[in-house]
Amino acid sequence: MTERMTGAQALVRALEHVGVDTVFGIPGGAILPAYDPLYDSTKVRHVLVRHEQGAGHAAEGYAQATGKVGVCMATSGPGATNLVTPIADAFMDSVPIVAITGQVAAPMIGTDAFQEADISGITMPITKHNFLITDPAEIPRTIMEAFHIASTGRPGPVLVDISKDALQAQTTFSWPPVMQLPGYRPVTRPHSKQIREAAKLIAEARRPVLYVGGGVHKAGAAAELLQLAELTAIPVVTTLMARGTFPDSHPQHMGMPGMHGSVSAVGALQKSDLIIGLGVRFDDRVTGDLSSFAPGAKIVHADIDPAEISKNRHADVPIVGDCKEVINDLVGAIQASGQKGDYADWWTTLNGYKETYPLGYETFEDGTLAPQYVMERLSAIAGPDAYYVSGVGQHQMWAAQFIDYENPGTFINSGGLGTMGFAVPAAMGAKMGRPDATVWAIDGDGCFQMTNQELATCALEGVPVKIAVINNGNLGMVRQWQTLFYEERYSNTNLQTARRIPDFVKLAEAYGCVGLRCERAEDVDATIKKAMEINDVPVVIDFVVHQDAMVWPMVAAGTSNDDIKIARDMAPKWENEDE
Repeated sequence: MTERMTGAQALVRALEHVGVDTVFGIPGGAILPAYDPLYDSTKVRHVLVRHEQGAGHAAEGYAQATGKVGVCMATSGPGATNLVTPIADAFMDSVPIVAITGQVAAPMIGTDAFQEADISGITMPITKHNFLITDPAEIPRTIMEAFHIASTGRPGPVLVDISKDALQAQTTFSWPPVMQLPGYRPVTRPHSKQIREAAKLIAEARRPVLYVGGGVHKAGAAAELLQLAELTAIPVVTTLMARGTFPDSHPQHMGMPGMHGSVSAVGALQKSDLIIGLGVRFDDRVTGDLSSFAPGAKIVHADIDPAEISKNRHADVPIVGDCKEVINDLVGAIQASGQKGDYADWWTTLNGYKETYPLGYETFEDGTLAPQYVMERLSAIAGPDAYYVSGVGQHQMWAAQFIDYENPGTFINSGGLGTMGFAVPAAMGAKMGRPDATVWAIDGDGCFQMTNQELATCALEGVPVKIAVINNGNLGMVRQWQTLFYEERYSNTNLQTARRIPDFVKLAEAYGCVGLRCERAEDVDATIKKAMEINDVPVVIDFVVHQDAMVWPMVAAGTSNDDIKIARDMAPKWENEDE
């Protein structure tokens, strides 16, 4: 079926055909032709955000909560460049989004025309792929290709930049188009020889660990992971991006590894003789000083992206493939071999770490609220079926440590890029993708002031997210580093919110939301419960917490994981230090 229409109409029709139901964006001159047919679409809901960065993070939150491709739209020049941060964020965390931007008319490209920016050039290093369209006939095929690239293999962001004259010109629309992607063939099936090698190492190991990353969740392989773990009785650690992919309550779960990981998780990796890395990057926040990371361990590394294998740590058994297929094949190989490893001594050691060094925190004699207590109560009251979306900093780490995650994908945060301002718009996107779920944004007072303009969007669009602002009056994680490494010289980290500038309760009310404040431990439960009862408008809670609360444990940047501190100047005693 072919029809004559404008490039803009072809764009909207193509979005409808690939199943888009929500687009986050802001119109402007170059993209304006696309907004005209969007006005008539009965299938695509456009959400008018207040800042393009909000549109990008909302698309990420939507994608992470639903598993579908998130979509954001902006005009040329500053509209497009405001998407750079969320595009980079999605690239680092393998989030499937498609960013559609308007561009100046094709004859004007390269002339420094009004609101011109080479957005495809700017984003080339931070997109999985990007397109510049100047011919309206290419629009349907390119949209189909963009969604295919974003959602297959290792997911990621794709940019589609369309010149204004291509949107305005007439073209012939037909569906489905034939994709032209020579050379793009992501490997999903792992090599059987590598699977057998991995199974052999597992049978021979005495101190193995399953090191589980966001790739396992992206592959939808939580059930397969549980089967593998229970079949082998191997301890499991879940990275920041994999929280919930393996249930926290499971006795084999050792916690989160890395800079602010649990002693049991960090110790398990350091003392292991075999690490089975599944959908992980061996990034610096997990390994610490790479040369001293897990010195006695052989490495099995499975990832869908061959570029990640042996990038940071040499893999003894490299496996390229989709984690769901890799884990299924591993289970089959282990069952077929009939061999079981003997890990009794290993479990004695690890359970000793767990019992001796549980996660804990300091309470304050002056009665000031401990932020970790807020997380514990939020976890207990909102429960494991809620989605928790955090910004970046101390509150992110407390949310990772003190909320119990039982379900895959229920903790959404900015891991690789560490983007302040992520939480509010991403929570909005998550709630729009999962309207029946309870969605809590956990933000810091610094992060919150970067993107809280999206509260207006939430209020007007009927998106009743709940926002817990962990307000310590400072850029908390930076202050923590200044305390530990800069002799308590607090240069430019005091936000002075103790003077209530701004007053977060009044700010919430000004945005059409409910504003609450909580300053005492005895009021935490009642405040959270009150927020849980309000489901028609967004709720913002200003949790005023102690400015000197710190995130522990901690491995200082660039140091060995062996030097983990459980509190200031306090380190765990490893079992073999006296040998």
